[in-house]
Amino acid sequence: MTTLALPSVRGKLTPNAPLAPLVWFKSGGTADWLFEPKDIADLQEFLAGLAPDVPVMALGLGSNLIVRDGGVPGVVVRLGKAFAKVQKVDEVTLNCGGGASGILVSSTARDNGIAGLEFLRSIPGTVGGFVRMNGGAYGREVKDVLIDCDVVIRSGEVATLPVSELGYTYRHSDLTDGSIVVAARFRGHPGEPAAIQAEMDRISAAREASQPLRSKTGGSTFKNPDGAKAWELVDKAGCRGLTMGGAQVSEKHTNFLINTGEATSAEIEALGEEVRKRVKNMSGVELEWEIKRIGRP
Repeated sequence: MTTLALPSVRGKLTPNAPLAPLVWFKSGGTADWLFEPKDIADLQEFLAGLAPDVPVMALGLGSNLIVRDGGVPGVVVRLGKAFAKVQKVDEVTLNCGGGASGILVSSTARDNGIAGLEFLRSIPGTVGGFVRMNGGAYGREVKDVLIDCDVVIRSGEVATLPVSELGYTYRHSDLTDGSIVVAARFRGHPGEPAAIQAEMDRISAAREASQPLRSKTGGSTFKNPDGAKAWELVDKAGCRGLTMGGAQVSEKHTNFLINTGEATSAEIEALGEEVRKRVKNMSGVELEWEIKRIGRP
């Protein structure tokens, strides 16, 4: 672990913090430092006072992430309860903290008769995470509903960026490394709470039926290539149920990897690479990782 001269904070700063309990796969090493800021000002002051060469990374619910076994250098920032509020701005707009879950955002939208945000119910992450990666499901993505977002950049300054400046493509934005989404405004359209709830229930049931939600997994492993579905390519390459150590390709949904028990992150990542190799050999398609892999091998 690198020894750092760290600014004083009002939040919580933990050295050698285990990250496995904080991510869905339940594997991986420690963060050199884990910082849970008290509020936006605390985060700003911390980043402004931190040596510019120290890497900084935000961690949400840890759903779309492989933390490598050697741990993560620098500082991992986790936005807690202070960043998890969702408030109505007007008849069709919500202001959401970067630490708020997709479930909280969609439920608040329903309670206020705002339709169009139901799909966020099915994104297993926080506002900060799915704004950063243009999260999506069931035919919609963040770029369809985002107005703008507040980002604390690595220097500690806050910038408000409209959706047009985020460079959104499929599961990608141009947000720089070390910048942290602390809030976002989403716009839906007027709807009936009962109809909104029915749509959320439909999405929830579809997920439950098709995805291994009771397992230690990381969500969709690979991006869907143009005109194809990743799970079909993985299936066609004969990878359904394929194992490596404690890691397995889900039998239920072949675009999900599972930690069957005590898998290391190295096993999970190696299994993903083996799947990519087999798909390339079978279909000629180079699957791209959708899951982020971070830290030291």
